[in-house]
Amino acid sequence: MLLGGRPKSLKLIETTPDDRPLTVQIFGGVLREVVEAARKLEGLGYEAVDLNMGCPMAKVTGGGGGARLMCDREGTCELVSRVVEAVSIPVSVKMRLGWDRENRTAPALTRAFEGIGVCAVTVHGRTRQQGFTGVVDLDGVAETAAAAESIPVVGNGDVRTPADALRMRRVTGCDAVAIGRGAMLDPWVFRKIADVEAGRPPREPSPAERVAFLRRHFELMHGQHGDYGCVLIRKFAAWYGATLGIPEDLEDRLRRLETAGQFEAVAAEAEGRLGERRTDVATALVRTPNGPVEHW
Repeated sequence: MLLGGRPKSLKLIETTPDDRPLTVQIFGGVLREVVEAARKLEGLGYEAVDLNMGCPMAKVTGGGGGARLMCDREGTCELVSRVVEAVSIPVSVKMRLGWDRENRTAPALTRAFEGIGVCAVTVHGRTRQQGFTGVVDLDGVAETAAAAESIPVVGNGDVRTPADALRMRRVTGCDAVAIGRGAMLDPWVFRKIADVEAGRPPREPSPAERVAFLRRHFELMHGQHGDYGCVLIRKFAAWYGATLGIPEDLEDRLRRLETAGQFEAVAAEAEGRLGERRTDVATALVRTPNGPVEHW
């Protein structure tokens, strides 16, 4: 917990001077704690705070946080209002369309939050009941975008390609697009979108860029986490190994990585073997919870 100063929580908000301006997202269902957390972030020098009203996990919603906040308009507006009043930095909100199909509260909450002083809203085009199943509801995102008079509304969900991003903007009228899991599967998706918007064909990364990216990611992760970075890098190898073009046998070695020396051996071998990969499908999609959403 951020307020308790737990090392793990403080590790999550570590940053660098280059990573500015930076917003930190917080969640919680207890008004006093959320307000104090926002004040603490402001005191630590962060430039904005984002309130999480979209997380579908039971350990979050069970405490009144995440998507559960969308079920209590009066109480949630009070919480948001108190946070806005408590800090001088901008406050934004990330939410889903609602708790379930019968309770799609995002448009009404967006109107209310704008009146309170929220600077922006990001909406994921699924309800909590959907979890990460089905497809994003662009009509629901459009309704939320239309509910705001002047603050920007950011569309989120199922954006993995430039075409997805442009479709989100075109169909919903949202002001911007937020990309989550799509960026983990393809780290170059942002450059590709910029290319398409500029009228250029989207550029795929060169072999040299791919290896340099892999090395830089490991360098930063190992620098922050030490040898534990060897464990943390494993999941990324499975997520975007196909985009990087890492041959399957080398990706398998990355997913079993234990030392920096082993990583260097894999990276050095990858430099001469990019292009051998037999499939462009990621070994593992970005992990999402299993089972019925009610049990998350």
